[in-house]
Amino acid sequence: MTTVLPKSVAVIGAGAGGLVAARELRREGHEVVVFERGNKVGGTWVYNPTTESDPLGIDPARPVVHSSLYASLRTNLPREVMGFREYPFVAKNGAHRDPRRFPGHGEVLEYLNDYTTEFGLGELVRFGAEVRRVWLEGGKWKVRSTACGEPLDEVYDAVVVCNGHYTEPRIAEIPGLETWPGLQIHSHNYRVHEPFRDQVVILIGSSASAVDICRDIAGVAKEVHIASRSVTDRTMGKLPGHDNMWLHSMIESAHGDGTVVFRDGSAICADVILHCTGYKYHFAFLDVNDTVTVDDNRVGPLYKQVFPPLLAPLLSFVGLPWKVAPFPICELQSKWIAGVLSGRVSLPSSDEMMADVEAFYRTLDASGIPKHYTHNIGDSQFEYNDWLATECGCPPSEEWRKQMYSETDKNRKVRPETYRDEWDDELLVAQAHEDFVNCSSEGNGNLSQ
Repeated sequence: MTTVLPKSVAVIGAGAGGLVAARELRREGHEVVVFERGNKVGGTWVYNPTTESDPLGIDPARPVVHSSLYASLRTNLPREVMGFREYPFVAKNGAHRDPRRFPGHGEVLEYLNDYTTEFGLGELVRFGAEVRRVWLEGGKWKVRSTACGEPLDEVYDAVVVCNGHYTEPRIAEIPGLETWPGLQIHSHNYRVHEPFRDQVVILIGSSASAVDICRDIAGVAKEVHIASRSVTDRTMGKLPGHDNMWLHSMIESAHGDGTVVFRDGSAICADVILHCTGYKYHFAFLDVNDTVTVDDNRVGPLYKQVFPPLLAPLLSFVGLPWKVAPFPICELQSKWIAGVLSGRVSLPSSDEMMADVEAFYRTLDASGIPKHYTHNIGDSQFEYNDWLATECGCPPSEEWRKQMYSETDKNRKVRPETYRDEWDDELLVAQAHEDFVNCSSEGNGNLSQ
């Protein structure tokens, strides 16, 4: 493969995806600038106790708070699975460290800070630089950013979008909500349980954040009622171990007297509806004449979740898949992008990439998978990771990682209250740490305590 000249690359966002993209791009010899609107690396892992003025987070004029972390959040994956493949997420000693296998959010931020320091990435990050517009002009990418209110236009060969997808809330569409008198809030603006003390709360959703938040609130609320699309039984049921928490089918309607009616036939007069209903992909800065669109939360067309066929390889996306272990996916996507930009890895033609995308969409349609699930690759993430690894010339996913992810997923469903602190996969942990020692001896990570 003929090697091409190094490229100047703008990376948008200094969260986990942006940091690993910066590392891999620089390893391939490219010149990298990372644009970060905040004053720290870490992206969504930077906890901010401030919430937005609009509790639903849908007012376009609101001052946006980037993070969606709640104070009690712990990872729902063990650190062995969660970390980058080339920089193991091991427990470290220190006053501000959390040695648990399923640590709190602060430990994840410390890990990303460690990663930044280990590979000297801080010098690539331009803090306080919010990207306002990205567009093509004369075959080059123009990037307009602002710092201290001053606009700056710069020219780059390529752009990698790593701005995350936990900032723009999706809201449940329920008849009557516009006249329902109680408080509505999205989990994006949930931080602590105290404001819900002695309240009757209806929580919509059954994802990881919903599972955590409902239990967090149940400790202080009068009642917690969970509305989930996955529940088809028409009889509401009390959750085991909780005297004040019930599981329902989805909400049928809301009414002006404060009543909420569920599809199971039950009705509750509630004080709060909390939407744990996910987020929208949002790229307000991207001006590419509909070459890339967001349609019902499908970002597309994208070849293998990364490259728009008509703009590849000079525009790419990192970190769109969800219901996955995100850090390893971001790492492999970044290796792929960096290798393609250097000419070490080749892409199919634009037509071939578009045909692959269309075939993928047909497969989703034939399987009855909604469009807004396009980037939910949880069941096939390791197949996807191994495809990326093959393209990049990397080894496939470790067997212990696959098994540990599967065991954790099973335990989370069976023991939602205790899976973070009770496990029986010590053999897998031992295998992981053996790999970590080998990784460290090869110079890919620092395992010092």
